[in-house]
Amino acid sequence: MSGGVNTGADDGTATASAPRRALIAGRLVARAAPGTLALYALPALATGALPVATAWSTKLVIDRIVAGGGRAELLLPALALVTAGLVAGVTPHLVRYLRTELDRRVGLYAQDRLFRAVDRFVGLGRFENPRFLDRLRLAQQTDVASPAAAQAVDGLLGIARSAFTIAGFVGSLSLISPLMTALVLVAGAPALAAEITLSRRRARTVWDIGPAERREFFYQGLLTSVEAAKEIRLFGTGAFLRGRMLADRRTAISARRALDLREVRVQAGLGLLAALVSGAGLLWAVGAAGAGELTPGDVAVFIAAVVGVQGAVTTLANDVAGVHQSLLLFDHYVAVTGAGPELPTADTPLPLPRLRRGIELRDVWFRYSPDHPWVLRGVDLFVPHGTSVGLVGLNGSGKSTLVKLLCRFYDPTRGAILWDGVDIRHVDVAELRRNISAVFQDYMDYDMTVSENIAQGDLDALGDPGRIRTAARRAGVDDTLAALPHGYDTLLSRIFFMESDKDDPATGVLLSGGQCQRLALARAFLRDRRDLMILDEPSAGLDAAAEYEVHSSLRRYRAGRTSLLVSHRLGALRDVDTLVVLSGGRVAEQGDHAALMAAEGVYARLFTLQASGYRAGDGPGAPSALKDVR
Repeated sequence: MSGGVNTGADDGTATASAPRRALIAGRLVARAAPGTLALYALPALATGALPVATAWSTKLVIDRIVAGGGRAELLLPALALVTAGLVAGVTPHLVRYLRTELDRRVGLYAQDRLFRAVDRFVGLGRFENPRFLDRLRLAQQTDVASPAAAQAVDGLLGIARSAFTIAGFVGSLSLISPLMTALVLVAGAPALAAEITLSRRRARTVWDIGPAERREFFYQGLLTSVEAAKEIRLFGTGAFLRGRMLADRRTAISARRALDLREVRVQAGLGLLAALVSGAGLLWAVGAAGAGELTPGDVAVFIAAVVGVQGAVTTLANDVAGVHQSLLLFDHYVAVTGAGPELPTADTPLPLPRLRRGIELRDVWFRYSPDHPWVLRGVDLFVPHGTSVGLVGLNGSGKSTLVKLLCRFYDPTRGAILWDGVDIRHVDVAELRRNISAVFQDYMDYDMTVSENIAQGDLDALGDPGRIRTAARRAGVDDTLAALPHGYDTLLSRIFFMESDKDDPATGVLLSGGQCQRLALARAFLRDRRDLMILDEPSAGLDAAAEYEVHSSLRRYRAGRTSLLVSHRLGALRDVDTLVVLSGGRVAEQGDHAALMAAEGVYARLFTLQASGYRAGDGPGAPSALKDVR
């Protein structure tokens, strides 16, 4: 079972050889459910000997009846036949239960390992790589819902079971006719080769249609998403999106149909070959029995052996193909769980010092890939400890990218970021992030309770309602949250419902955009003992009164703390210690509000344009200028 699906390596992962995949699959199943695997393997393998035992017991009964044997002579083979029947009647149900339980245990273990591996990814690059996302989706499908590792191990057990059956019947056939034995075995070889070839095509098809299926899921999500429902209904784009979804579905169906037709043709041909061999063998056995060369029992064993060998060879071919396909698909799981860090990590991380002097960006250049343009071009910037710095610039000037670099979601392409003189690439990334609090421009809303939403900022606060309420109070949202149907235990979702709300699932609440933004602020305020606070557009969704209230709270909170603020609303940044204007990926200006206004540069022009929108009697050019700024 060599070879694999050629998926390329541009997703940052590597493929594994078939033997290594088989070894990893076996270890995974053994670790996930050692007891269940042992209980499953014993009856699964034992059933391989049942057909042979049944055939020989039948032969002995028939021959002794024909020979006029008495009850004593018939008793032992008859009991053997009855016992084989009892085992054959009970074992499949036991095996089916154990196999299902094995799938459940392996699926749970595999899911834990998969998402542990995903959680270990240091940065964001892999989540923006379409080929990696295809790998991740296939890893989820093949090793969580229907574990490929368990399928592979089951297939290996099936191969061993079929080998027992084939060995027993081949031995029986060879005693009757070596020539027919060779003919039956030779006829089974094409089935084995064909099934392996088909398994490779199945795995390749799954990979090829992966992008189309992922797009289909994307359109399904849009068509059923409450976030997209307003625009879809207002703009009437439902039919367009449905058409896109169905087109991708048809692409996948077409590929699967072509594979199914190929399988029908191949397997029909193999079935015809098997029927011809069986028919020829039956004619020979009847003729030999008529000539007195075979006993009636021999004929029964011969027929059972021919049918048994052909069935076992077919099963063996299917199991080999199934193992082959499972291991090819399992490679996606192996690639994801075995992927190394996409950002380099220090073998012996340096301790992260408490921030005392400040954070320095030294000649920082960055682009998202060699094919993308430079976002930052030699940025030199110092953020002194205990001060506030505001980032200003047009859309695309690199403000949010700089924030991502500070959080080490990416590393600079060139240059360095120093935390009190220590390159952040040389410290433990988890320790770095424990010392940062942030509200991102694209903040999250979690379909959880109010308390759980806020506690995502510091999970230690889950058992401390006082801390959660204090953070909400600082964000100016405590009164709103306390007034909800279940207060801080209210579920902020209409997708799920709490166990206590099963009779009234409509009790879930959806907050407004501004309220959600305050919730995100509360999440950041919960991390009030961090060295650096980053606020990227922290009030973009708030009305004027709420914005004033939030920024007043932020001013009190920022006092004596190191903070970095990003906002298109320049009035919100007037009181920061230092304003930094980014333009074209470079630092164009630095200084406080008064100094930059006096310099009459980029900042003064932007501030004046924005301020003109609030003054009565401004000319018609002001609104269009505002659009450029925002």
